[in-house]
Amino acid sequence: MKRIGLFVLVNLLVLTTIGIITTLLGIGPYMTAAGLDYYSLFIFAAIIGFTGSLISLALSRWTAKRMMNVRVLDPNSALMYEERQLVNSVYQLARKAGLQKMPEVGIYPSSEVNAFATGPSRNRSLVAVSQGLLERMDWDAVEGVLAHEISHISNGDMVTMTLLQGVINTFVVFLSRIIAYIASLLVDEEIQGIVHLVCAIVFQILLAILGSIAVMAYSRRREFAADRDGAILAGRQKMLHALRSLQKTIHLIDTDQEALASFKVSGESRSGLRRLFSTHPDLEERIERLEAGI
Repeated sequence: MKRIGLFVLVNLLVLTTIGIITTLLGIGPYMTAAGLDYYSLFIFAAIIGFTGSLISLALSRWTAKRMMNVRVLDPNSALMYEERQLVNSVYQLARKAGLQKMPEVGIYPSSEVNAFATGPSRNRSLVAVSQGLLERMDWDAVEGVLAHEISHISNGDMVTMTLLQGVINTFVVFLSRIIAYIASLLVDEEIQGIVHLVCAIVFQILLAILGSIAVMAYSRRREFAADRDGAILAGRQKMLHALRSLQKTIHLIDTDQEALASFKVSGESRSGLRRLFSTHPDLEERIERLEAGI
């Protein structure tokens, strides 16, 4: 949840900022005397869309550190036993996954049971765990969680998600400008400019939120792959133990809280809009798939 949520939020902010600036400055070669040039508009939308997603990716590690108040552990300094164990486990799993450069490892202050991995590339990544995860889970379960997060890095999930977000952004910008243009034709000429500006911004935000459904669907699919690859790295029993430990923990935490965000655990099956906007599948389904070797 932290990895995906922060990425989507930053992307929305960056895309909106670029959209406002380009609209106010009149940047965009798609307006002609005859109306919209759809080909030019699509090229413009693709440039803006992929720029937004690439900036979001580049900022992903920095944003996570600042917003989550992550304390990065320096492997060359004097660390407490638990911190040293955490760093060593991440490095061991990263080497096993074939990473050439070790991820940064950090802990952030939160009572929730949570961990996430982020970063613009396999060589510039971050694995962070909450204090609550270290306090509530035994070490075998922690290793299962870490293996899951390392798998996200080794599989390049953030980069693939960036490309997907770039495609979505392209259509968001393209469609929002078309809607804004049509809306401006329905009002008096003297207010067409302000109507176009407002509609372009509002519909870009609304369509971006709607487009995040596709990002969430991709995220849910990749969780199964991270479970499977995490089982290869840490061992199938440790991965299952991690998921089952989370299942037990959920009964001790108010299910309305944003807890267990890394694995997005829920005690009940989600349906409707809640399922569409969920970044992670139901925990029970993940356990069943891992047990079945899917």
